[in-house]
Amino acid sequence: MSDIYIVGVGMTLFGRHLERSMESLVGEAIDASIGDAGCQKTDIQSAFYTSATQGYLQGQTMVPGQIVLNKNGIEGIPVFNIENACASGTSGFYLAVQMLQAGSCDVALAIGAEKMNVPDKSRMFSVFDGAWDVDSPEENVDRLLKLSDGFEVPEGHESKRPYSVFMKVYAAYCRQHMRNYGTTQRQIASIAAKNHQHSVHNPLSQYRAPYSIDEVLAAPPITYPLTLPMCAPISDGAAAVIVCNEEGLKRIGADKSRAIKLLASVVRSATSRPSDKPELHCEHLAAKEAYEKAGLGPKDMDVAEVHDATAMGEIMHVENLGLVGFGEAGPAAERGEFSIGGRVPVNPSGGLESKGHPIGATGLAQIHELVFQLRGEAGERQVKNARIAIQENSGGILKIEEAAVAINIFSKN
Repeated sequence: MSDIYIVGVGMTLFGRHLERSMESLVGEAIDASIGDAGCQKTDIQSAFYTSATQGYLQGQTMVPGQIVLNKNGIEGIPVFNIENACASGTSGFYLAVQMLQAGSCDVALAIGAEKMNVPDKSRMFSVFDGAWDVDSPEENVDRLLKLSDGFEVPEGHESKRPYSVFMKVYAAYCRQHMRNYGTTQRQIASIAAKNHQHSVHNPLSQYRAPYSIDEVLAAPPITYPLTLPMCAPISDGAAAVIVCNEEGLKRIGADKSRAIKLLASVVRSATSRPSDKPELHCEHLAAKEAYEKAGLGPKDMDVAEVHDATAMGEIMHVENLGLVGFGEAGPAAERGEFSIGGRVPVNPSGGLESKGHPIGATGLAQIHELVFQLRGEAGERQVKNARIAIQENSGGILKIEEAAVAINIFSKN
């Protein structure tokens, strides 16, 4: 089977783009990826378009990919529309890889975009209500809140402003972790502070202001133990990745020395595991599968991008990836092990908390960052001697864990 390479990446600045169209955001990301790859739009033989909120917020409930790509000069090729909640972008990437490995094409585009900032803020937040079983919302909440039974929540730590229901979910995960392992709010805040400090050096990040741990703790509360800087913002933006096999690499004349090799790509869905068996988490199982495919282990990873929709997300994901043991992420974060210059830098881009989180583009933006890191082109946020990278992207909730998870491992060619 032919090796698979990433030859071009591009993304917009993430943030609030009320004045811009989906067409312009998608076009900017595609043009950047085309320029990065040194190819033409006519070289792309298939496209996978990912957007989770466009139908709900803009009313484009069908064929959004065909429409925005046509407006940007890409037409006639197979176009597939992918929705997998916050894991949409990497799911599109995974399917592009499958098409290449099947021999159906030799150059493919994965492109994701969202415009989540809309005038009606209640509608903006309610979009998340569809990311779990809509037939049993009260049962969903009860099941997840029971994860932290026995944990006393201090008063005065609940926002009076609207926020995503998923912040309640992450808060429940936080309190369960705090109860089971002794993780502290300060350790969780150290994740947020680290990611905001990383984002200072990312020109495409939504937020670029540094935070100290004390500033994170003193910020307005969302729901205990989460404060505002610990949570990903509502974001607009687009990201694109051009991927090819050996034949495509030759056909477009890409510089192989800059191409990034895919070592493993795994997608899994949630299971009905018991809550006291974290080693059976679908993401942990997916990570083990990815390491086996790559012939590597957690200790071989030089840099990681993980799905920190909240700071607690990063704690959960680095444990699921085996970068630390279960219950060890909080102390490791406080010691600086996940900072640039630490043992295994995590989210040098600033992560979702700072870089932003336009759902359909998020996973592809993570790949964008890791490509820059492995090429040695990340500037002041460069991880020294980065040769192997791992990406984790997840979305939705089913039972007690993420409904969809995607793991990719990449290497410097």
